[in-house]
Amino acid sequence: MTLEFKMKIKKSNLVVVLFMLMSFSTVFIIACDKDPETTTPETGTLTDIDGNVYNTVKIGNTWWMAENLKTQKYRNGDIIDSVSTNEPDTLWRNKKTGAYCYLDPKFGFLYNFYTITDGREIAPEGWHIPSDEEWKELEIYLGMTIEASDSINWRGSDQGNKLKINGGSSNSWEKSSDIFEIFGTNESGFTAFGGACRIFDGNWGYPTHTAFWWTSTINENDAWYRGLDYNKTNVFRYSGPMNYGFSIRCVKD
Repeated sequence: MTLEFKMKIKKSNLVVVLFMLMSFSTVFIIACDKDPETTTPETGTLTDIDGNVYNTVKIGNTWWMAENLKTQKYRNGDIIDSVSTNEPDTLWRNKKTGAYCYLDPKFGFLYNFYTITDGREIAPEGWHIPSDEEWKELEIYLGMTIEASDSINWRGSDQGNKLKINGGSSNSWEKSSDIFEIFGTNESGFTAFGGACRIFDGNWGYPTHTAFWWTSTINENDAWYRGLDYNKTNVFRYSGPMNYGFSIRCVKD
């Protein structure tokens, strides 16, 4: 084999190697420059026994209501007791059976925990009230650590913001007074708004400042719930008396 022929082979091999390197670099650059795909949550609707239609959203593997419940009937058609704003606070405080109240129906209704324990069931057919564990699964899916999800009071980092809609809109949430101006992002599609609460003595919380939801899980003589605040980014977990008035979100069976 002549020296000239060997040099031609080496030169040919070098061209192939350079071509492969250039091709790999091009692919690598394209892959790195590609914008991350944005996922749009899967959505649907749900109709309760009163004919109210709610938006729903799939978060992880679970379908959640994306609005607060506002049914006036149990699943079997029986009427749920109502306590209006014109009636004494003591009437709400002394209730030991299922009841609801509201300040503004656009926020949904506030129910005591006795509506959840009632065997006639308040959740629409094919749905149920999420347990404390199901709420934890939601929070962990949104980035909360397992250790934080098991704790009480304010936990996590920005999971509350991922649940909230319109963090700076007075129609849904009071504008944050924090220097960093906390706003909801609603990345989850949960679409939480500040529906407030009614506490054990009958007094009301202030809409657009806070939001609370029951779980279906009892903790001794109380029940676990979740809360959000216009001025915080994380999620509140605690247990409270069963005659509190909180919002309800249902999950699909």
